[in-house]
Amino acid sequence: MKKHCKHGTGFTLIELLVVLAIVSMLLTLAVPRYFQSVETAKQTVLVENLRQTREVLDKFYADTGAYPETLDELVEKNYLKALPFDPVIQGTQQWILVRPKEGIRGRVADLHSSAPGTDRLGHRFADL
Repeated sequence: MKKHCKHGTGFTLIELLVVLAIVSMLLTLAVPRYFQSVETAKQTVLVENLRQTREVLDKFYADTGAYPETLDELVEKNYLKALPFDPVIQGTQQWILVRPKEGIRGRVADLHSSAPGTDRLGHRFADL
């Protein structure tokens, strides 16, 4: 014969509060590290995108004897599949374009990020 319990089989308020306290402590440790990892990843992608685009600019110059007039020209002539993406500012159009030295044809010899602020090492994004 089965005996029926007079009390419910759910959790008590104290048990729920303890679980919530433990979960909130774990989140306090995990969330800042997560966002720090996201920022580090963005900065790493930015540096790599700058490196690859600068390499393509040099190849374009070696092939044509001039730098491109715009970044779009690199895409049009199949040097890049798409415009470089700046993950810090979430865009492809806000680059700071650097002209070549006097006497060299073209308008884009280098580029920098227009993102404000600094990276995790204290370097300004515009100086990367």
